[in-house]
Amino acid sequence: MSLEIINGGALTTVQDLGRFGYMDKGFQVSGAVDEDSMRLANLLVGNEQTEAVLEATVMGPTVRFDGPAVIALTGANMTPKLNGAAAPMDQAVAVQAGDVLTCGFAVSGCRGYVAFAGGLAIEPVLGSRSTNLKCALGGFKGRALKTGDRLDLRREISSLPHMEKRKADPLAGSFRTPADPDRTPVLRVVQGPQSEYFTEKGLQTLTQSVYAVTSDSNRMACKLSGEAVEFADGGDIISDGITTGSIQVSSGGMPMVMLADHQTTGGYAKIGTVISVDIPAIGQRKPGEKVRFSFVSVEEAQRLYAARKAYMEKLDKEING
Repeated sequence: MSLEIINGGALTTVQDLGRFGYMDKGFQVSGAVDEDSMRLANLLVGNEQTEAVLEATVMGPTVRFDGPAVIALTGANMTPKLNGAAAPMDQAVAVQAGDVLTCGFAVSGCRGYVAFAGGLAIEPVLGSRSTNLKCALGGFKGRALKTGDRLDLRREISSLPHMEKRKADPLAGSFRTPADPDRTPVLRVVQGPQSEYFTEKGLQTLTQSVYAVTSDSNRMACKLSGEAVEFADGGDIISDGITTGSIQVSSGGMPMVMLADHQTTGGYAKIGTVISVDIPAIGQRKPGEKVRFSFVSVEEAQRLYAARKAYMEKLDKEING
């Protein structure tokens, strides 16, 4: 069973949870920006949560199926259609040979995910099927999908047990990012590791201001515009390690939140780190949309991480038994 890419959309790549253990060699982790949506899509089609999926950005792909399959679409609402009729999101859907899935512009969110029961027949590279665009590594030929590409599935699965219950509310879960009254997500941040590079006013600015996502944001970083964060005495440091969620502050005082394709090291001071459970929220913001920040403790970040893990395990049992 294979699928043909009729149109690759704006940026559609194969992603899983990422490529770990090679940052010291200069290889980014990569992986899905919205890990929650990726995991949910896989659960709905009976896969392991770590299975590779398609990640689409802003504008989704058009795909023709050469045989039967079971798919699930999660994340951004790209108004998916199956053979011209509206296709449901956040639930398992059976498709037949000749069916065409069309995903359009994201009317809400930024990144959409498509999982396939049985998984994509993509060979792992350095332990991951994720696409690293900068290194042209992994995924499908190390690049975004384009017209004429064909991807095989590892197994042909035409149906799954209890299809009627293979649906889920993507907004459930007590770990979810809170929003202020105008629906701007409040991203929770652990302070540091270079918080001493900023004045008290600068720290307050980060948590009391509203920041807008800029048009030059990408899978590497979500760049923001708004009130400048004040340095104590400049923000340049000797380059050190960066992780997903690190908030670097540019020389102009603008925050940048590192995402899946972030560089391995950097020389801008880091005022804090967005906690892992809130990365999906900022990963789903389009240019012009806004975010806020709030400091939390390491212990609170750990509690929320454990709550997300427990919720996903509970959901897996409810769906897959």
